[in-house]
Amino acid sequence: MGALATASAFAALLAACTVGPDYVAPETAAPASWQTPLGEGLSAQASDAASRARWWAQFGDTTLAELIEQALAANTDVRQARARLREARALRAQAAADWYPSVNAAASHSRSRGSGAYGSSRASSFYQAGFDAMWEADLFGGVRRANEAAQADMEASEASLRDVQVTLAAEVALEYINVRALQERLRIAQRNLETLSDTAQLTAWRASAGLDSALDAEQARANLEQTRAEVPVLETSLGEALNRIAVLLARTPGELDARVTGAAPIPMPAVRLAVGIPAEALRERADVRVAERNLAAATARIGAAEAARYPSLSLSGTLGLQSATASGLDANDADAWSWAGQLAAPLFDGGRLRQQVEIRSAQQEQALAAYEAAVLGALEETENALAAFAGTQRQQAALGAAVEAARNAAMLARVQYESGLIDFATLLVAERTQLVTESSLAVASAERAGAIVRLYKALGGGWSPEQPASPQTSTR
Repeated sequence: MGALATASAFAALLAACTVGPDYVAPETAAPASWQTPLGEGLSAQASDAASRARWWAQFGDTTLAELIEQALAANTDVRQARARLREARALRAQAAADWYPSVNAAASHSRSRGSGAYGSSRASSFYQAGFDAMWEADLFGGVRRANEAAQADMEASEASLRDVQVTLAAEVALEYINVRALQERLRIAQRNLETLSDTAQLTAWRASAGLDSALDAEQARANLEQTRAEVPVLETSLGEALNRIAVLLARTPGELDARVTGAAPIPMPAVRLAVGIPAEALRERADVRVAERNLAAATARIGAAEAARYPSLSLSGTLGLQSATASGLDANDADAWSWAGQLAAPLFDGGRLRQQVEIRSAQQEQALAAYEAAVLGALEETENALAAFAGTQRQQAALGAAVEAARNAAMLARVQYESGLIDFATLLVAERTQLVTESSLAVASAERAGAIVRLYKALGGGWSPEQPASPQTSTR
């Protein structure tokens, strides 16, 4: 009972002697509500983190979901982040080892012979086996602060892995949406090529019959070839987007199967999303968590540097056996032991330790500025995502109406041209307008789907813990 009380009192003494600033999480100056008006389908209710973890399921596209899951498992950036987390966990365990004494086992044999001119020239042996132990008391909290820094570093690595997952899921989705948009634009171009080819043939026939001029025929052919020239540009962009998805999945470019290369609609979910309030969104942001944990680690390292300027107490001892013969190690009087204590304090080092504290303080100031920048960047990204979400909704609706009108106009213009009621220039404008508006609608649909992806990313969606957090070693 007395030993326990002594140990408790000693632990309390050590805790009371911890130097350096104690970390306090900075206050986040987040506004009470979003400045951007929420678009249709969004609400300011508390957000559901579980539904955001796998937001891509809301798109109802199994191919998209499979691609994202494969990327999260195989992507090279994710694998690097996992390895960095494993390294951080090992460094955390290594720092915790400084709480305990180091014990080494050793055995040795030496043989020597003196000079006959100074005494006996007889050879002798010396055998020794035993244990050495050393322990340094954490008088001023240097070990405690180092453990705090290692713990914060490990948590920053965990958050960094989450941030990589968030970014990767969004990038795969955006490239997939781009692929589907390019496929749709190619389909529109191919369909319009057929129409323009018919128009060019009709105009050429009318010109040969004297009903149209050669100028009309050449304009029709120019319009046809101009549209044909757009096809290879779209095909090149499509190939680049497919290659990008392959690399994100850690595959060789061009290694995607027919599920992706085959045409499919642009995925478009029916959005019903609770965005919460800014402070809540910041808590969900992995990049903000990384910056906050880096600040905590930098604060703890100030204390570790400060503790190095104070005295240190180390205890050492040995326990073993010594004998002139190997068999003599079993003798009753072969045991030997020793112990020593040392109190050391830095007296003069040219200001090195003091400057080390200054370095750590400057690094902490940098980490604080980085945290504030991360908060502002997160708020900016979310506000932009909200604005883009609302804007693309309106843009898609307007272009949908424009496409319907352009198709009707082109159909009427063709009928009237064939009846001789309008000239070819009017038909040319109508057909060109149809192609442009249909292509613009495909782009707008992709932008709206992309805006939804970016909104989920801005709100911190796209990651879920793959395994329970590793047990935290006690920091006393």
